[in-house]
Amino acid sequence: MERGVIELAHQLQAGLMYLKTQNVFPAEIFYNCVDTIRYSIEENRKAFLLALSLLREEVEWVRHSIQATSYLADMLLIRDPHSPYIRETLLGALMHNLGKPLLVGPKIPTLKSNMTPAQKAILADHRSALLNKINNIEWNPSEICSTIIKKSDKSNKNHKETDIEDKIYEFIDIFLVVKEVNKLMHSRNGTPPLPPISAYRKVHEEGKQINKSLLVEYIQIYGLYPIGSLAKYSGGYLAWIKDIDKKGIPNKVKVVKNLKFPDATFNSDLNEKDLSQIGKLEEVVTPSDFGIKAPRL
Repeated sequence: MERGVIELAHQLQAGLMYLKTQNVFPAEIFYNCVDTIRYSIEENRKAFLLALSLLREEVEWVRHSIQATSYLADMLLIRDPHSPYIRETLLGALMHNLGKPLLVGPKIPTLKSNMTPAQKAILADHRSALLNKINNIEWNPSEICSTIIKKSDKSNKNHKETDIEDKIYEFIDIFLVVKEVNKLMHSRNGTPPLPPISAYRKVHEEGKQINKSLLVEYIQIYGLYPIGSLAKYSGGYLAWIKDIDKKGIPNKVKVVKNLKFPDATFNSDLNEKDLSQIGKLEEVVTPSDFGIKAPRL
């Protein structure tokens, strides 16, 4: 499963290369990414959610695009696995950030550095950059796909320009929740990541365009200790969360470090009956704060 996630990242970057340098829309590549995400969830949902944490070291736009699209897919499949709108919705979600790397050039040399106000203004129009690129290469996205790209921003949410069914706008509302939570739980432009509970609270308090009932639904599904998070236990142990129970409490982890013995190496899987060995669950922590890379699954 982890190899498939890394391949997803490579495929998405390859798709960007074709779009940016060869002026062709690599539909097969992008649809393959979408289908791989759906197949992975249907095959082994929890293993896929864990594997998504491997993308911590990837380029920011790649990590965010794949993780946000995957969590959107997961929520949509939980709601209705037979919906005919899912594939095109996921394509739009996967592409919604492609305008940012398309804008990298003389005016914006890199997406990694702190930007000037002028650069931020250019980047803010990244959806238009993507849609203009698509129009110039004469690829016609479906109405669902183009709507997801256009509306996957809080500032645009209430401006309906098409007659597309209300269901798609509900999908967009879900996507907005997923995107905001994902942004806050990862470092961006020098801003440190927030633990899940703090991210949820911030989205609830500051997300004026966020559907609060969908935020509650998100929390109910993924909990305060999401799969793929790094948890700290009272015994000084750090462990990747591999599974959670119905109450959202980790019941399967991979121990990778004991803070009392910083030079020691750990790689031990523990199930629910063995978790008492490492103490009580305290909190979700940021891996980089402890020099821990993406998990070896």
